[in-house]
Amino acid sequence: MARKAARAEFDPAQLRSETHRRARVEIEFDEPSLLGALFGQFDANLVQVENRLGVYIAARGNRIQIEGPEDAVARSRETLTGMYKRLEQGQDLDSGAIESLISMSAEPTFDGIITGEDAKSPPIMIRTRKKTIVPRSAVQVDYMRALAKHDVIFALGPAGTGKTYLAVAQAVSQLMTGSVQRLILSRPAVEAGEKLGFLPGDMKDKVDPYLRPLYDALYDCMPPEQVERRIASGEIEIAPIAFMRGRTLADAFVILDEAQNTTREQMKMFLTRFGQNSRMVVCGDPRQVDLPGGDRNSGLSDAVTKLEGVEGIAVTRFTAADVVRHPIVGRIVEAYEGPLSQYDE
Repeated sequence: MARKAARAEFDPAQLRSETHRRARVEIEFDEPSLLGALFGQFDANLVQVENRLGVYIAARGNRIQIEGPEDAVARSRETLTGMYKRLEQGQDLDSGAIESLISMSAEPTFDGIITGEDAKSPPIMIRTRKKTIVPRSAVQVDYMRALAKHDVIFALGPAGTGKTYLAVAQAVSQLMTGSVQRLILSRPAVEAGEKLGFLPGDMKDKVDPYLRPLYDALYDCMPPEQVERRIASGEIEIAPIAFMRGRTLADAFVILDEAQNTTREQMKMFLTRFGQNSRMVVCGDPRQVDLPGGDRNSGLSDAVTKLEGVEGIAVTRFTAADVVRHPIVGRIVEAYEGPLSQYDE
């Protein structure tokens, strides 16, 4: 079938004439029924791998031949194998998932990310009512593991890395299985560089605009009617951080979003609400502080400095390379802020 997807022009003869080491490999897939989804309409998925990694891919029946620079061929093979394994596991395969597999193919632990650390361990994933969520970057793998086993998790990094979304997904998963009884989502009601003035309505109407990203993540993981029913029953609570004072949050999965906009006092107050059989996730970007008065010493940075290394507490740092929205978002983050390899707390 002739490919109709936009494809970079690769001349195999020209590729072979290049001076650096070249390679050619062939992959054979066992299940013909998965090949349509693997290749994509008009081979669009193969084209995406070709264009991103600079290789030439030829499909013949259930076999794929890859030719190009040695390291790019190896990454292409890992990517295509990962795509096939995800289809075998019943997972969706869209351009975003393929982009993530391409990015992760450079990781030495790539096969463990897709299939589990060993033959006996399951793939890393979070199951919710509406979907099964798998990691889309190497750092997300560490984060998802931390969400499953640590009591308090700090997630630091730029927008689009999945900090809040994965935390909400893990919380929904634990609420569904009954390992926690409540889901509490909170964030400071701080305006991002603009004054909104008076907001009409009751308290819920006033604070909901600040909490919209948390609602969006919830609706993506649960049917809307279930979200509304659980909010009405109190199983899911969404509130500003100021409402946490004086409480003990037991049997709960508690998420604090936009934590860089907490003061030190607010952060201490929030963390000390921790109760029996609970888990806390604190998400934020230390480079996006919107505290009034130009106070850059946010409670998030202060807490990580004090608590990193304490037993039961995990810190996961994302960078622009871990952005899992459109690839241009990662490039925008890098252009504005430079490489985000480490945060200075």
